[in-house]
Amino acid sequence: MQVINDLSRIEQPFPHAVLTLGNFDGVHLGHREIFRRVVHRAREHDGTAIVFSFWPHPLRVLAPHQELRLINTYEEKVRLIAASCIDVLLCPPFTRDLAALTPEQFVKQVLVDRIGVRHIVVGYDYRFGRGRAGDVDLLKKLGQEHGFEVEVMAPIAQGQAVYSSTRVRELVRKGEVREVVGLLGRHFNLEGRVVHGDHRGTSLGFPTANLATDKELLPAAGVYAVKARHRGRTYDAVANIGLKPTFGGDALCIEVHLLDFSGNLYGESLRLYFFERLRAEQRFDGVDALREAIRADIARARDILAGAPIIAYRDYLGDCELEKRGEG
Repeated sequence: MQVINDLSRIEQPFPHAVLTLGNFDGVHLGHREIFRRVVHRAREHDGTAIVFSFWPHPLRVLAPHQELRLINTYEEKVRLIAASCIDVLLCPPFTRDLAALTPEQFVKQVLVDRIGVRHIVVGYDYRFGRGRAGDVDLLKKLGQEHGFEVEVMAPIAQGQAVYSSTRVRELVRKGEVREVVGLLGRHFNLEGRVVHGDHRGTSLGFPTANLATDKELLPAAGVYAVKARHRGRTYDAVANIGLKPTFGGDALCIEVHLLDFSGNLYGESLRLYFFERLRAEQRFDGVDALREAIRADIARARDILAGAPIIAYRDYLGDCELEKRGEG
């Protein structure tokens, strides 16, 4: 997949450009269905499947006071969109100059003249242009004027619940990591680098790796059954997110104890896949009580994780070559 962060680098319109536009934070199952449609339409005409997004998220520019924890880092977002068989990701910086374009200006200057759009796939609630003044009806009208088709997808839902990034954030913030799999189509995960901590885990008999991560959205404080990937190998593990109240901690920490592992992980990268929350974080009366709780956490995690596969986005990759050959 080609990634373009500067629209001025587009020297000529793309061949039969089929695109969708949006923030696509989380790349959940609803987003994936939109991407499937874009790829299908592009393959029909030997065209180019394009995702048009922004970084940073527009709210970071237009409403910086509003708290927004993104589900994905930029690197994760790029990787997930690439795994969706998209040919080109346009991800320019979102600026106030760009936000000032009227819907008509954005369509004419960016989508038509620069990209050469021929077909657009958007969700039913898509808004665009200055003050979010443009909607799907205006987009269809502009399509008639400039010679492109607009395809509006109905809400994509799991039962009665429409897939949404907001719902994903709510579940993760509550620690309901098992439930979020049904929205993401994969286990919620994060990557971090192992850094030095206070080494209390080792003194307790359960050495832990302390992770520093760029991930903004973290599960609620507590203890989780997770799987950890390190250099191509997968380990069952227990992770703790919180302040370590038994020891009077005041800084949020992510610690992970890899089961049946020994070795030095400092400076290494780990990716954690969250399966289930075991319990909330709590303060214990002493080290012995904490040690017993950790033993119980590990025993329960072993039961949950035994033989359980990681549901990862790559499970979706098999469609890419089929789509390119017109077999998808």
